[in-house]
Amino acid sequence: MPFYVRKSVKAGPFRFNFSSGGIGMSVGVKGLRVGTGPRGHYVQAGRGGFYYRASLGRPKSGAGASPLSVTPKAPAHLPTEDVVDMVEVTSGNVLAMIDGAFSDVLAELNEKHRQLKMSTVLPIALLILALVIVNALGSAAIAVLLLVPMGFALGAWLDSFQRAVVLFYEIDQFAESGFTSVCRTFDKMMGCAGKWHIKAGGAVRDITTWKREAGASYLVKRSSTTLCYALPPVLKCNITPPVLKVGTRKIYFLPDVALVHDSSGFGAIGYDALRLSWQPSNFIETSSVPHDAEVVRHTWEHPNKNGGPDRRYKQNRRLPVCRYEALHLSSESGVNELVEFSRVGFVQPFAEALRLMPRNSGLGPQPARLKYV
Repeated sequence: MPFYVRKSVKAGPFRFNFSSGGIGMSVGVKGLRVGTGPRGHYVQAGRGGFYYRASLGRPKSGAGASPLSVTPKAPAHLPTEDVVDMVEVTSGNVLAMIDGAFSDVLAELNEKHRQLKMSTVLPIALLILALVIVNALGSAAIAVLLLVPMGFALGAWLDSFQRAVVLFYEIDQFAESGFTSVCRTFDKMMGCAGKWHIKAGGAVRDITTWKREAGASYLVKRSSTTLCYALPPVLKCNITPPVLKVGTRKIYFLPDVALVHDSSGFGAIGYDALRLSWQPSNFIETSSVPHDAEVVRHTWEHPNKNGGPDRRYKQNRRLPVCRYEALHLSSESGVNELVEFSRVGFVQPFAEALRLMPRNSGLGPQPARLKYV
């Protein structure tokens, strides 16, 4: 008679689930459970074949690595091999990025960021209360679950003014022209069909890896990224700035500083301290080619030394080599981010527009110019 290994164990209202990904735990009653596991926290409700499951967030990961300086090179988006030493491209501690002229506003932003989100606290508190009521009165009291979305709505309303910093910009004509130029050039980059954040890169040093990786001299790890116009949740402003998403961080290009935001808080870098460099790069594309990309040549998934196809491989695709453009953002305070675009010629105008942004010319956080609550 075969034996079976149970994948879940019950202990009163608690259930422990075992899988290859790790151990999870949930608590609740029939039709409603709250749990946590390798994929994060969740709530599941429903009966009679109809169920609802919502994520409540993911477990916190360890602290990020210290910043490393990486010069953009000709990359190729291909699987990483152990023989390639991949160097992570990441910024340092956001809280260490402090612009002196923006420090008062920055301190208030971080204070509001650290406040508890009532839109999170109230639903969880009401969910626990609802579980107690359902457990005491049975399924007849399932309607108390309606308190949870009501708690979220009330919490969001409270957050809208309790966790808010208000900035009001009064911009003179010269400063307005500079910021308009930044937005116009940002729109060009935002219109590119392909936009990626480069997470890590490493040089190929041996012929075996070179042949296995389509003849690439450099490998990168990348993911699609987003450019848009938005404000951080705690900031209310009469200007909606351009935003560049770089991994778990976002860079908001305000009229006077670049505001950096992640889960730890806010940092700020003046445009005179923000360094931008750019260069074209040949990228061996293994995914679909963006419609606006320039294909400069082709190579093979497994080339031989003279560049032709290696006949030993039956499945040997012909791959396009695209001409992309990389943008590297850095600062002495710890910014170190690398992004890439599918069209060439749009990064330099944006970098020049940021460089020409006026400082203390109707834009900076001067008492007569910038008011915050």
